[in-house]
Amino acid sequence: MTDETCYTVKGQRFSAGPLDTGLYIVATPIGNLGDITLRALETLAAADVIACEDKRVSAKLLNHFSIRSQLTSYHEHNADKAGAELLAALGEGQSVALISDAGTPLISDPGYRLVTQARQAGHPVYPIPGASSVMAALSAGGLPTDRFFFEGFLPAKAAARAKRLQELAAVPATLVLFESPNRLNAALAAISETVGADRQIRICRELTKLHEEIAAGSAGELAMEWSTRQVKGEIVILIEPAPPRDDQVDPEEVLADLLETMSVSRAASEAVTLTGLPKREMYQLALKLESRRKEGRK
Repeated sequence: MTDETCYTVKGQRFSAGPLDTGLYIVATPIGNLGDITLRALETLAAADVIACEDKRVSAKLLNHFSIRSQLTSYHEHNADKAGAELLAALGEGQSVALISDAGTPLISDPGYRLVTQARQAGHPVYPIPGASSVMAALSAGGLPTDRFFFEGFLPAKAAARAKRLQELAAVPATLVLFESPNRLNAALAAISETVGADRQIRICRELTKLHEEIAAGSAGELAMEWSTRQVKGEIVILIEPAPPRDDQVDPEEVLADLLETMSVSRAASEAVTLTGLPKREMYQLALKLESRRKEGRK
């Protein structure tokens, strides 16, 4: 058992087997180091090279588990040069692990470029799943999870932020935003003013860490409560789905009425105008309803 292919968990050493050539997308903890998976540890210990955002941050994780694999930097400022070097390593038959500073790579970081390039070059890409602040926030936030829309960071400038929030306000799914501590108060005020003061939101801060906090309430309430707070750490904001529109119509009801006096084709065209839904969708639904009508008359 050599140090180069071993990792340590609570003082006990384990050996990691060899890896096939390929790019391994490895999720790392978002805070609590105990959240890393055994498969992630085995992959990092056995990888020929580990590509990371910040060597100083990643070194703390690797040192904690006594992993000695080679670290190299890969971030948005050196992606072209570093990406070419990593692709060359893959071409030489090496195994490359990609990690971010925290959580799952490719979520708001440049890793997608490397994945795309690796696939185009014919190299296999393996997901090694694990911690994600998005999933952690959704699982504990208490807002609907059957549908969610990941937005990431809002624009930094006030006008652009308000414009984007106006576009998001009608999305019928829980919104997931990232925000930095120094822009949190402005973001909360913008959400309250643009999306609506009554809309339920969650502020999820420092998830899995010592000072973990999940604040629940309306956008207006939390914007006011947090307006004087100086906070630190990673922040995920959840916004409840847009309520059903008052003017929303049932396409089946619309088509059923139109088919009383119109052909399938004409009814479908008229329904597109009334509902705003795609013509192909309206035509297929009209065919189904007309078939149902005919069967009912038999």
